[in-house]
Amino acid sequence: MCSPVNRRSFVASMAALVPAYALLSPTRLMAASSPTLRTNPARIAGAPVYVCPPCGLPCDKLTFDKPGSCPQCGMTLIPAGGEGVTTVAMLLYPGVEIIDISGPWEAFGTAGFLVHTVAEKPDPLTLVFNQKVLPDYTFENSPQADILLVPGGGYTQAMQNPRLIQWLQSKSKDVSYVMSVCTGAFVLGQAGLLAGQTATCTYGMVDDLLAFPNVKVVHNQRFVDNGKIITTGGLTSGIDGALHLISRVDGVGAAQAAALNMEYRWEPDSQFVRSALADRFLPDGLAFGKPRLQGMEAKLVSTEGNTDRWEAKMLVSAPRTQAEVLGVLRTRIAANAGRNTQSMTASNVSPAGNALKFGPTNTGSGKLGWAFTDEKGRSWHGQGLVAPASGMSGRMMVTLRVVRDGHKTAS
Repeated sequence: MCSPVNRRSFVASMAALVPAYALLSPTRLMAASSPTLRTNPARIAGAPVYVCPPCGLPCDKLTFDKPGSCPQCGMTLIPAGGEGVTTVAMLLYPGVEIIDISGPWEAFGTAGFLVHTVAEKPDPLTLVFNQKVLPDYTFENSPQADILLVPGGGYTQAMQNPRLIQWLQSKSKDVSYVMSVCTGAFVLGQAGLLAGQTATCTYGMVDDLLAFPNVKVVHNQRFVDNGKIITTGGLTSGIDGALHLISRVDGVGAAQAAALNMEYRWEPDSQFVRSALADRFLPDGLAFGKPRLQGMEAKLVSTEGNTDRWEAKMLVSAPRTQAEVLGVLRTRIAANAGRNTQSMTASNVSPAGNALKFGPTNTGSGKLGWAFTDEKGRSWHGQGLVAPASGMSGRMMVTLRVVRDGHKTAS
């Protein structure tokens, strides 16, 4: 008896398997299957029947006599008709971020949940990067679900759609859980579902959730569970939120098994949170891994660090002198001084206030120093170094560092 294939071997071998499948007799299939393949379930009246979740392959037509894994594709078998199976409805709208739905979908599907999509109209939708998706249902005919997932992406347009907001408000009353991914939290906020809740969303936008009444925000969690309302950070954080939901519905073991089958390193208490990394204290685009500083033309050379320190290097082509570059840096650092240093957190830490202080700028040596405190009152210091780029006339190499006091800078 062969064991069920894993996902990678399934993908690699399915093209060769389909022609061979057509040549196998029912007897040979039964010998190779666990659970037992049932070629005619009607022969055993009243006996339970299990099927492979829809995957678009020949095994969709097979039936089995007990739960387990499909021997052809490895997916978790479910009762025929879906009775008793956890169902997930995923909201779609133009501009949805692909991973906001595909990441959780993979987790939910691997755990044996049934997933369907719902949109305002039955027409194809264009998601980010020009991906086309055809929704399964519309607001008028969407079936009952246990979980409602609201992704991010083109959230502004979604927030301005009265029909979408009304459907979301109504649907949220009929499900056990509502989970947002990334900027989907803003759609929840527009529907009034964040009132009295603690919430998070994608990096750089968490504080914007405070525009909704009676919302507390956190920066140091990949997802926030309020009981029924769950919000997650950006992009891959949705996978962690989905696995957390699986653990709530079917237990930690089921969630861990799903993560292993996805080859995903699931850490329920993960300390990695994009919003907590120290580059949040860098100015302008550098805080997002892009060298977009107002008044400067630059190319990013490197950016790395952790929650306690960060270093970014960029090659600057304009301005062309050390003094001018230092002037722009000082202006942009001052302009960004309040960002991520005055945020209220779930622990109710008081705002630290704008405690930015510059040290003397040394134009001759190309050095700039500053100090500030974060939202928890911890002291940090920053350093900017500007030097002519080796072998590149008229260009400057700029290094910016921020370090929490008591931690060493990057070498």
